[in-house]
Amino acid sequence: MAVTIKDVAKLANVAPSTVSRVIANNPRISEQTKRKVREAMEYLGYHPNFNARSLANRSSKAIGIVMPSSAEKAFQNPFFPEVLRGISTKAHEKEFTLLMSTGTTEEEIYRAVVGMVQGRRVDGIVLLYSRVDDPVMAYLYEQKFPFMVVGKPYKDDNKISHVDNDNFKASRQLTDHLISNGHERIGFVGGSVNLVVTTDRLLGYEKALQVARIPYRSEYIINTDFALESGKQAVSELMSLSEPPTALVVTDDLMALGVLRMFNDMGVKVPKDVSVTSFNNAMIAELATPSLTSVDINIYELGYQAVDNLLKSIDKPDRPPSKIKVGHRIIIRQSSEQPLRTNV
Repeated sequence: MAVTIKDVAKLANVAPSTVSRVIANNPRISEQTKRKVREAMEYLGYHPNFNARSLANRSSKAIGIVMPSSAEKAFQNPFFPEVLRGISTKAHEKEFTLLMSTGTTEEEIYRAVVGMVQGRRVDGIVLLYSRVDDPVMAYLYEQKFPFMVVGKPYKDDNKISHVDNDNFKASRQLTDHLISNGHERIGFVGGSVNLVVTTDRLLGYEKALQVARIPYRSEYIINTDFALESGKQAVSELMSLSEPPTALVVTDDLMALGVLRMFNDMGVKVPKDVSVTSFNNAMIAELATPSLTSVDINIYELGYQAVDNLLKSIDKPDRPPSKIKVGHRIIIRQSSEQPLRTNV
């Protein structure tokens, strides 16, 4: 049986109207009372229904957006504003609003999603990431709640609706580009190994090396966060090797920008001394010095297609899971257009 306001009021020893005022964050309610009521809500697992009026029509006209980390951290990466532009465009067309999760830890993100679902605050959810064994994805799947993943699910990808690029193929092609320029010592700078996109791009990189009969070197593989400082740290580690790489496949433009800055600080010339390639083709790739060779993954389209297919699933709950593949293309720029010198 669902927990009600009366249950919360009884446990907190207050009137039901007081619980309602706490939910509305009424300034006339003392902080002590608010804390007591909120503790009772958390203990009972009560999630306020903010959309009772909309529920009469069985729709909140809202879509939940789940970030891989806190919004403050995520928005440092240009991928997220662009994918949200695609999401908001389609949502606006259908007069849906967006509700974004604000958790800073995996546990907080999970609780925020449970609140969205149990409180009927949204009609569906878009996950802007795909992790290995993600409890949020498992919860949504078990609840049979409409959701769409931007990225390929770690498992059961035939059962879970998602929109993605062919990251394996894109990474293989990007590595082939460097190989065709004469490079054999090619490093890989990826995101967290818990992200499926990192795994797919690493496998594509490995396949290109295998086909070209270039030995795989584990010391050339760096896995870190999609962040500027992470790119700098990766360069420090790779260039300290006795035989450092002459080219890099970096799986995110923001990391690649950190890579370029670190090379500049070290007096290493790109692409004369080392070539750098990247993913996402955000605006910073074109504006970087030198400009970055990057895989255009059509970020806007990923967001647009995610909402388009989510809304179709909301309208038709029995609709089979959708698997949308968005195309990609490699944009060759200054950071990798120069072939490897024979004396390197």
